[in-house]
Amino acid sequence: MRNFKIYLLGVAAMLFSTSCLDKDPTHAILADQSITTVEEANQAVMGIYSDFMSRYLYSGNLTLLPDIQSDLVYAVNGYSNTYGDIWRWNINPTNADIEAVYGSLYKVIGDCNFFFEQVAKWENNIVDDDAYEKLEAYKGEVYFARALAYSELIKCFCKAYDPDTAKDELGVVLVSSYSNPGEMKRVSLYDSYQFVLNDLAKAYDYMEPEEGTTLVASDYYDSPYFNEFTVQALMARIYLYMQDWDNAIKYSSKLIDSDLYLLSSATTVYTNDMSYYDYMWKYDASTETIWKVGFLPTSYGGKLGQVFLNFDEISYRPDYVPGQAALNTYEGNDLRYVSFFQDMPTGYAHGLVWPLLVKYYGNMEFVSNYRIYHVNMPKVFRLSEQYLIRAEAYCQKEDFAKASADISTLRQARYQTYGSATLTSENWLDEIDKERLRELFMEGFRLQDLKRWGKGFERKPQEQSVRDGSSLKIEAGNPLFVWPIPQHELDLPGSAIEPNESNK
Repeated sequence: MRNFKIYLLGVAAMLFSTSCLDKDPTHAILADQSITTVEEANQAVMGIYSDFMSRYLYSGNLTLLPDIQSDLVYAVNGYSNTYGDIWRWNINPTNADIEAVYGSLYKVIGDCNFFFEQVAKWENNIVDDDAYEKLEAYKGEVYFARALAYSELIKCFCKAYDPDTAKDELGVVLVSSYSNPGEMKRVSLYDSYQFVLNDLAKAYDYMEPEEGTTLVASDYYDSPYFNEFTVQALMARIYLYMQDWDNAIKYSSKLIDSDLYLLSSATTVYTNDMSYYDYMWKYDASTETIWKVGFLPTSYGGKLGQVFLNFDEISYRPDYVPGQAALNTYEGNDLRYVSFFQDMPTGYAHGLVWPLLVKYYGNMEFVSNYRIYHVNMPKVFRLSEQYLIRAEAYCQKEDFAKASADISTLRQARYQTYGSATLTSENWLDEIDKERLRELFMEGFRLQDLKRWGKGFERKPQEQSVRDGSSLKIEAGNPLFVWPIPQHELDLPGSAIEPNESNK
C-alpha cells in the first residue's frame, strides 16, 4: 500500500478553444524520454491522482451538478446564480460547467495514455524484480484511473444502459493512445462499457495481491489510493448500471464480505460530541470509505460546501438549500439528518431560516488550523453504496428477503433505534429510491438514478425559492438527463462526434 503523499506536478490550464481530447499531460514534459524510470513512473501516477483533485471533478462540478439539476435543492432568492443554468434546466452545448467536466475527464484519460505510451518504451528492459513489481502496481492504478474517468463520461453524456439497445446507442469517444488518438468518433454504449470493464480487469490483474497474502484492514479503508477493492467497487457500480444483477451482487459482496470495511455507526461514540459517522464527515476519515480524493491544507481541490453555505465569518448566504420534499424523506430517528442538516438563519435581507446542508461544512482540521471552510475530501466509494447496489440488484432478482436485510443493516448503522426494512414487489423501487436519496445526498448520484429508473420529478415553490426553476416539471426521458456534448468538440475540423438529443 502506498504512503499518503500528493505530488503537485503543475496542473495545466484548461483551454476549451481546443479539443478536450487533445491535452498535454499534467506534468507536461513533452519529450520522448519524459518518463524513463520506475520512480518517474511513480511521479506520473501521482500526477494522475492530482488530476482527480480538480474542482471540476469530485470536489466540484462532477459531484454537485447532477444533484443540483435534480430534485434535491432549491436556489434561494438573492443567490449568486452559480450553476443557475444547470438548476433551471437551461443547459446548452456551450455551458462552461459541463465543458469543464468533459474536458477534465478527458484530461485524466490523456495523462493515462501518455503514461502507458512512455512506459511501453522501456518496461521490458527492467531486470530488477522489485522495480518490475512496482511498475506493475503503477500500471494497475493507471488502468483504474482511465476506467473511472470513462465511467463518469458515460454516466453524464450517455443514455441509461438497456441491454437490448446498448449496441445501437451512442457511447463515448474511446481514446487509448496518446500519440495516435484515432478518429474522433463515438462508439456504441455497449462498446464503451466493455472498454471500461476491460481496463478494470487489467487493473485488478496488476493490483491483485499474491496468494496467501494477509490483508490488513487499516491498509485498505480510508485510502486515497486505488487498490483491488476499489476496482471491485467500481465494477459493482457499473454492473448495476448495466442491469447485470448477478455481477452487481458478486462484486458488491466481495467488499461487504471482505471484513476490511465497516459501516461508520451513527450511534457509536467516537469522541464526547460525535459519532463515528459524524467523524467521517467532519474529519474525512472512516472505516467505510473505500477510496477518497486525498487533500492537504496546502493542496486541495474545490469547495463542495461553498454553494450551500457561503460562510464569510459573519453569516451564511447559501445559493442552494435542501428541498422540503427531500428533507421529508428522513424519518425522525434517522441520524443522517442531524449530520447533514442544521437549522440556521441566513444573512439575506429576507432572513430565511432553513435546514442548511452542513455535510460539507469543511474538514474541521482545515477550519480550525487554517480557516479553510467548505473543503471536504470527496468519498467517491463507500461501503454504504455497496449495500445499496446489492439491495437493488437483489430486488431486481425478486430476492426481497436479502434486499431487506441489506437495507436494514445500513439503516441500523444510521438510525437511533430500529431501522429494519421490509421490501416487497410493490414497494421496493420507492424504498430503494428514498434510501439512496437519504444516504447519498449531494454525492452526485441523483440524476443518474432518475435517468436509469425512468423517473421524472416535479419541483414546487418553497419559502424564498427563486421563481424561475421552482415550478419545473421534468418528465422521464427528458433529453437533458443526458448532458450535451460540448459544442467545440462537434465543431472541430475533422470531428465525427455525433451530438446528443440535448445538443439540438
